[in-house]
Amino acid sequence: MILPHIIAERRIQEAQKNGEFDNLPGKGKPLQLEDDSQVPEELRLAYKILKNADCLPPELELKKDIVRMEEMLRSVEDVKEKYRLMKKLNFQIMKLNMMRRVSPLLEDDQVYYDKVVEHLSKSDEGK
Repeated sequence: MILPHIIAERRIQEAQKNGEFDNLPGKGKPLQLEDDSQVPEELRLAYKILKNADCLPPELELKKDIVRMEEMLRSVEDVKEKYRLMKKLNFQIMKLNMMRRVSPLLEDDQVYYDKVVEHLSKSDEGK
C-alpha cells in the first residue's frame, strides 16, 4: 500500500519535471510572511479566511470608517455640519474603544466641538 504522502511527493516531482512550477507568480521573490502575533491564536484562522475573502474584521472596518470620517471632517466648513459629523465620529470612536477592550490609556481620543470652535474663531480673527 502506497502512503498518501508518497503519492503527493511523486506528483510534486512530476509537476517539477513538467515545468508546472516555472511561471508561478512571485517566483524568485522572498515570501511575504504576515505578522499575526497581535491577533489572538483562536482568531487567526478566521481572520485569515476573512482577509482572503476581502472582508475586514469589524474593528478594522470601523477604524476605516473613522479615518474616512476624519478626512471628511477636515473638508467641512459649515460649523453646524462639522458639529453633527463630530458627534457621529465620536460615537464611532467610542464603539471602537469598547470593542477593543483595552486600557483607557490606549483608547483613541474623541474629537471635541470646543476645540473646533476655538480653532475656527482663531482663523476668523486672522482675516
